[in-house]
Amino acid sequence: MDTPALHAGYAAVLREFRLEFSRGGAYTGIMLILLGMGLDSALYPDQQSVFTGARIVVSALIFCVVLAMRTRWGQERIEGLTFVWLILPQIMIASMIAVTEGATSIYYVGMTLAIYSSGIVLAFGLWQNMVFGVISCLLYVAACAWHAGGFDLPGSFVVNCLFLIMSASVSAVFTHFNERARFMLFQLKAEVAQKNTQLEETNKSLADIKGQMLQQEKMAAIGTLAAGMLHEVNNPVNFCMMAIEIAIEDPAARQSALVSECLADAKQGMLRVQHIVSDLKTFAYRKSGDQLETGHFQFRSALDAAIRLVGHETKNVSISHDLPADTLVRGDEAAIVGVLINLLGNAVLSMRKGNVPPFEIRITARWDDKRLRISVRDNGPGIAAQDLARVFEPFFTTREVGQGLGLGLSISYGVIERHGGTLSAESELGQWASMNFDLQRSDWEGCQHAQR
Repeated sequence: MDTPALHAGYAAVLREFRLEFSRGGAYTGIMLILLGMGLDSALYPDQQSVFTGARIVVSALIFCVVLAMRTRWGQERIEGLTFVWLILPQIMIASMIAVTEGATSIYYVGMTLAIYSSGIVLAFGLWQNMVFGVISCLLYVAACAWHAGGFDLPGSFVVNCLFLIMSASVSAVFTHFNERARFMLFQLKAEVAQKNTQLEETNKSLADIKGQMLQQEKMAAIGTLAAGMLHEVNNPVNFCMMAIEIAIEDPAARQSALVSECLADAKQGMLRVQHIVSDLKTFAYRKSGDQLETGHFQFRSALDAAIRLVGHETKNVSISHDLPADTLVRGDEAAIVGVLINLLGNAVLSMRKGNVPPFEIRITARWDDKRLRISVRDNGPGIAAQDLARVFEPFFTTREVGQGLGLGLSISYGVIERHGGTLSAESELGQWASMNFDLQRSDWEGCQHAQR
């Protein structure tokens, strides 16, 4: 993991690191410089006042640099400002060496201490540290030359220069490896953060999988319950169906259009009862698509039946439709009637909840190659964006507690999926909502002739 983004992040962190350590180092340097007045008093009492003044001036200059670091300008130039406050004590020490004992002055130790500090404590770069070491050595040479009045210097000068050069070399090595260690530590932290993010995503995925497994268990339980209900309900429904069939054939019923229509609706209602329980099994046991190949029906008649069956819910609701002349499709008519009942019922509830009359539902259908694409659109309050992707989830509902299980759209989704289509939702919040699905065209000529 070594990317430009990683290096950019490291540069930002390193800037903060250098700022913090440079401030701390500057305050430490001020303290050491002022404590050196005791050393001046012991070694060079005759220079006490001059050296004290120099120490105070240098300390004040370093403090000004620290103040500059608090500004945006200074924070953007932290490396240069750190170099400045470090070089100030070196200049002061060099001047003290020049006016005291020259090459034999003990003050050269202070220059060595500053060199080590730049490489070990402060977050200097390699080239910065090397330049600082070279300048420190040159300052020492200049101080010794000034004190001796020329370059005829004693052997202690050579020894001290060698120590300064070795200190600068060791400091440069420390700087190089400290820099590598800091980058490796930052890289390790970045990798740990990335792994933590991946772990959180994995945990979230596992939680989703666990939820899906629990959902599947619920669906399996519902499927088992639905199978038992279907077995118990089928007998009384069959009795009702037989009675309705006999009533339909009665001459008196045939003579009354109203009675014939009511009996037809009752028959559709009994078929719906059968399919309500049967469709619940969709979640646990999917039916084979082959079983839908033999079913053919006119979508127009399914829509008319659905509208009649929800008539008690659609009072004061205008329902219009625009359908092609031929609406012969393949599938299970009763199941599609159930889907339409659910979509129409949801649309009515949504519009009444919004309470902005007039209430209008528009059903349109058009052929797209061999698919009949149907849209059920209402002028209700619409669906919130955060709910739009979840409306087909089992048990998801925006209704009040106790007013619905949130299974209607999920069941309808499964029914359309079994028919080889897709049920989708569109909406503009506060304006409208539309449920769209498609069915396959039927090529059964016998049914077409029968419908004609």
